[in-house]
Amino acid sequence: MESSTLTPNTVAYLQITSEQAGQRIDNFLHTHLKGVPKTHLYRILRTGEVRVNKSRIKPTYRLQNGDVIRLPPLHFQPTSTQSPAVTQQQQLAQTILYEDNRLIVINKPAGMAVHGGSGIQAGVIEALRALYPQLPYLELVHRLDRDTSGCLMIAKKSSMLRRLHDLLRNGEIDKQYLALVQGYWNPNLTQVELPLRKNILSSGERIVRVQVSGKHSVSQFQVERHLTTTTLLRIKPLTGRTHQIRVHTAHVGHPIAGDNKYGDDTFNQKMRQLKLNRLFLHAEKLSLTLPELNFQLAVVAPLPPRLTQVLHHLDTVHVKTV
Repeated sequence: MESSTLTPNTVAYLQITSEQAGQRIDNFLHTHLKGVPKTHLYRILRTGEVRVNKSRIKPTYRLQNGDVIRLPPLHFQPTSTQSPAVTQQQQLAQTILYEDNRLIVINKPAGMAVHGGSGIQAGVIEALRALYPQLPYLELVHRLDRDTSGCLMIAKKSSMLRRLHDLLRNGEIDKQYLALVQGYWNPNLTQVELPLRKNILSSGERIVRVQVSGKHSVSQFQVERHLTTTTLLRIKPLTGRTHQIRVHTAHVGHPIAGDNKYGDDTFNQKMRQLKLNRLFLHAEKLSLTLPELNFQLAVVAPLPPRLTQVLHHLDTVHVKTV
């Protein structure tokens, strides 16, 4: 029986292959047990009904080659198996910047979450799986905030995913962002280094704050040009913390235009008058090298037209020289 169609009414066992290794078990089960609600999957993981090599595991457990998964009988009310909207798939098909048999790089549109959940029926990964039904494996290599556009990598093989994760951990993938921030950024401020900690507000909203107990984070900054009451920055995050760039710029007094979480309301209102209705943060460039595969990649995601138009308007009003 194919694992992609497994919905056993009796106890079933799956053995993990080398290509499947490296995935979190919750993600693996969600992909391979079609129609099973996520709430049911997490319940059988928490209660120990799912076992790996006869042992209880956490939902975050990463599968290893040769692992044997025990699945209990699955009694549940199937969820809707509606595919992501065709228009969403078509939109993503037009954003592909690079593709080979191991990797896809897209220019993610702003406003599209990288995965479904929390009221979002389908994100980038679900839409791509619908667009590539013939591929047995598609996983996000990294993430971008919903409101951030630009370069996003998706692995077609688990071996590629593991290798790219190694590069990310070792800081060997060069990622460059463009951001429009409030005010005149001092060109001498080239690096921000802060401890960041995730917090959950009483409303359930996730927010990141600068706290001594937080995780180390570093971003490098270069002024591209100064514009009227704003600065266009090129940013290289040396670590990959949640909302890192947004918190770094806001903490030093230069929040990103259109940032409704960490930004300045008055500044954002002025930017809306220029028809900026999104966060001005774009993952423009991505480059990496895999010597063992004789593989080099350098991808540029063009700045979306709306952001280009905002810059053009600011340029025509007045330009400050550095």
